Amino acid sequence: MRHNIFTLAAITILLACTSPSQACTGITLKAADGSTVVARTIEWNASDLNSMLVVVPRGYTQRLFSPSGKKDGMELTSKMGYIGLATELEEFIAEGLNEEGLSAGLFYFPAYGEYEKYRPENRSTTVGDLQLVSWILGNFKTVDEVVAAFGGIHVVTIDSRASTAHWRIADKSGRQVVLEIVGGKPVFHENSLGVLTNAPGFEWHSTNLNNYVNLYSGTAVPKDMGAVRLRSFGSGSGMLGLPGDFTPPSRFIRAAFYQSTAPRLATADKTVMQCFQILNNFDIPVGTGIKEGAEIPDIPSATQWTSATDIVGRKIYYRTMYNSDIRCIDLGTVDFAKTKYQVMPLDKVKKQHVTVLNIK
Repeated sequence: MRHNIFTLAAITILLACTSPSQACTGITLKAADGSTVVARTIEWNASDLNSMLVVVPRGYTQRLFSPSGKKDGMELTSKMGYIGLATELEEFIAEGLNEEGLSAGLFYFPAYGEYEKYRPENRSTTVGDLQLVSWILGNFKTVDEVVAAFGGIHVVTIDSRASTAHWRIADKSGRQVVLEIVGGKPVFHENSLGVLTNAPGFEWHSTNLNNYVNLYSGTAVPKDMGAVRLRSFGSGSGMLGLPGDFTPPSRFIRAAFYQSTAPRLATADKTVMQCFQILNNFDIPVGTGIKEGAEIPDIPSATQWTSATDIVGRKIYYRTMYNSDIRCIDLGTVDFAKTKYQVMPLDKVKKQHVTVLNIK
């Protein structure tokens, strides 16, 4: 029974990019006080991902899954405590931050990644893709440490029928990398831009930015075309041609331009709120990814949750499709040497609500 539940969850998560509304969009903003905030969305339009908040104490030991669907893989003892946002199963952390200020997140990467083939003799050094974030957050303090350690592990798929993933990893120095595994080999891309979506590969997206060199903030100046005077219909015409669809290449371009034109705010707290405002533009209505005539699931949005992480301040913020209130977990208030392993739903009540204001 456990194997069946595990397989269903794996397929649900990793097939999440097989239609246009299955997406992840990540951005990065820096505050004037030196803080770095990484933020992202996560989408799945077929059902509720049953997302959870997971608290992992320092010294917590777990046995990782192998491709068999059983917990018979690597034994992982966390050197650092961390907070994670998980989907479907508590073990599948998609985004998180550890007590040393290392952030890691999984983004869907269908058709372009290729992991190693699983070999049972490597079981003690093998990590499944859906648990790689846990391995990163539980073991390391910096991006450099993560990169250096990759020669000692094997990353495999948990379910061969499902999509692959790639990962965003950032630390409190401000350095950020994208990990992609292609042909069984890990490749780390420096991500000075701070944007990440899905397929194709990160280098392709970075090159594709050049196709939009004509875009700029503000309004286009009037121009004469013979005897006719051309004028903008309104403000923002410098961005005319910015792609508006939900595909990963279009979202990457929009995210890059929204991020680059955002003012640098004074503090991390203000920057976190700015990230949520920008990512409002990437909320995906649930019906857009459903074939015409097909049944639409009873969920409010394809964007199931949005998070922002203040890496230096060691705080994770999130909101969900059920509740737009922004909630915060301050890792500085958690004693990871004493706290217990905990799992709780992101939403205690899965029902949208309206607050009625009584005016007298």
